Amino acid sequence: MTYSSDIAFTPTIKSIQARKGSRRLYARMEEERSWLSSVTPDVAAFIESQTSVFLATANKEMQPYIQHRGGPAGFLKVLDETTIGFADFAGNRQYVTIGNLADNPKAYLFLIDYSRRRRVKIWGTARVVEDDAELIARLAPTDYEARAERAIVFSVLAWDVNCPSHIPQRFEASDVAAALAERDARIAALEAQLQELRASAGHDAVPPT
Repeated sequence: MTYSSDIAFTPTIKSIQARKGSRRLYARMEEERSWLSSVTPDVAAFIESQTSVFLATANKEMQPYIQHRGGPAGFLKVLDETTIGFADFAGNRQYVTIGNLADNPKAYLFLIDYSRRRRVKIWGTARVVEDDAELIARLAPTDYEARAERAIVFSVLAWDVNCPSHIPQRFEASDVAAALAERDARIAALEAQLQELRASAGHDAVPPT
């Protein structure tokens, strides 16, 4: 690959870009900055704040498969600038992702934050780790009711951040609950102040003659 974005922009895709009129724009991007192949601190913070991720793999016949992985914030861990790891919890025992990675290590992570309308795409390879109890324990979230059966370690080859276009704005239920609790506390404080002012006004009032 000449550029890190070549992992997505194949010769066929570049020819389509040329035909559709966007190749000049992306050629300039390639020459000036391209996509990064190491995780920056701001993207690392974004990754580790997520509670949900989509993991794409493909089998040896190139049939793609996308599976959701979730957990508390921090269940995705940036182990270093080119490595992301997470515990793989016990599930429906289909083992499609594990089987795909056994035949084809190429993988892809798609992260989307609806509340901030931001998405990050990460290309790379992944491997399943089942014989490293220390790593699995390190990646398993504390105080989370799920059994970690194995770890998945993702090696980053390139990443890109999309624009917020067409991302619907949605909020986590816990964030909404916290905002409502803060509002209710503020209302209660203001009502208490109002009662004090009314009581004070009634006490200081001069009785009519």
